[in-house]
Amino acid sequence: MEVKALQQMLSQFRSVQEKLEKQIDGIVVEASAGGGMVTVKMNGQKQLLEVRIEKEIFKNKDQEMLQELVRAAVNEATRRVDEELSKQVKDITGGLPSVMGMKIPGLF
Repeated sequence: MEVKALQQMLSQFRSVQEKLEKQIDGIVVEASAGGGMVTVKMNGQKQLLEVRIEKEIFKNKDQEMLQELVRAAVNEATRRVDEELSKQVKDITGGLPSVMGMKIPGLF
């Protein structure tokens, strides 16, 4: 491959990376468990932004149930972030040849 073609490809990759970073910063997902008893919000960096627990859950004083619901809500939020990231990567890289299918370290 010619040097000029490589430079163009690197420029395209940089552009894609910048777009992804901006979009990742804008991702916020919400997930719940137990019929809404526990709800969490997570950003594109997979950091928890908010945890809401309905008061009724404390009436049973069931620590294990609360732990399970929090875990389930966080896992679902993580899955939704991954799904959204995958969708956005596909949208952004759709026009770049040979990008899809590549394993880029640190991307996921």
